[in-house]
Amino acid sequence: MLLSCAASAPVTKPPETVTEPPATTTTVSVTDAGAPVAFAAADAGTPAPSDVLPPAKPTTIPLTAATDTPEARELRAGDEAFEKGDWAGAQQHYDAAKKAAPTHVAAKVGIARARIAKSGAALDYGAAKGNAEVTAAVRDLRAAAAQDGGFGPVHAELGRALLMLGDADAALASLQRAVQLLPNEPEVQSALGVAMLATGKKDDSLTPLRRAAELDPGSAPRHGNLGTGLLFLGRVADAVHEFELQARLADGDARSHSDLGTALLAQNQMPRAVTELERAVALDGARASYRTNLGYAYQLLGRRADAIAQYREAIRIDDKFASAWINLATALAQDPKTRAEARAALMTAKKIDPSDPRVKANLEELDAMEKASPRGQSSP
Repeated sequence: MLLSCAASAPVTKPPETVTEPPATTTTVSVTDAGAPVAFAAADAGTPAPSDVLPPAKPTTIPLTAATDTPEARELRAGDEAFEKGDWAGAQQHYDAAKKAAPTHVAAKVGIARARIAKSGAALDYGAAKGNAEVTAAVRDLRAAAAQDGGFGPVHAELGRALLMLGDADAALASLQRAVQLLPNEPEVQSALGVAMLATGKKDDSLTPLRRAAELDPGSAPRHGNLGTGLLFLGRVADAVHEFELQARLADGDARSHSDLGTALLAQNQMPRAVTELERAVALDGARASYRTNLGYAYQLLGRRADAIAQYREAIRIDDKFASAWINLATALAQDPKTRAEARAALMTAKKIDPSDPRVKANLEELDAMEKASPRGQSSP
């Protein structure tokens, strides 16, 4: 049987999966080292109900201490506006803070992060490659870091921006410094964990990802990122537990249900997996990866027509999504009458990514199937 793949979270054995980057939240962000972790006593297979978890903490790293100078007042107002998503208002306050204290770096960091937010770039690894606004903000943050290397937020914001640009090694160095200076800021811990995953340091990533979830146990993205790290290491049951928490905390978020559903596929919990993946598509039907994951689940259940329908819709949404073409081919190849179309789908996937080993493996398997099964007869 040709190899299919789910598309958002990794499965640890064939069929191979394609992972989406772990999520960071808004600004680099997640607190008191001594804060209680409400879910710690729960059994791994029984997530704590969301109502016992504290609210998620603000994701905006404070740029000033609780002093009462004109600069500090403007910085706090800027942070509050930023947390509400008022980028323009935040920049006005950060500009005022810079005017009040032109030699300090805090306002410069605020202006840079407001600029990044206003650019509209997604806060995922590599999502801002080539973005001129983010690139310019990185230059400003580098200058601020050179001016005051002991100011933690500048390294945190620089690391987060470098992650967005796809520069994982430089992001890793900045975020390691940020963690040294701001060990109780959960977003810094989370961003460091994402950078470690991006640079292949999967084992090392669990320490900061777990710390972020401990510092901010009511944050869905913290549990989702930790779940992704655990899944990368093949710790599927632990990953499912984190994704269950993520989905409970963010029931209206499609990604949380897609992450959980894909992890459940790895556990062969098919009915639950389908329920979660259908929920993801219901919440965000315009995401090709969610459609592909649902199609993959249907295919495992033998619902071939439903699987094909999901793959075709994924391709309609994003015709450059190779996994959808490959999965479509695996479903079409089951019937000799549609194997020509299966081969065409694989050739399309090959054009999208000539180095994808799944295409070569599936083409070889398709050749073997065609030799073994006379034209017009279905494979067993």
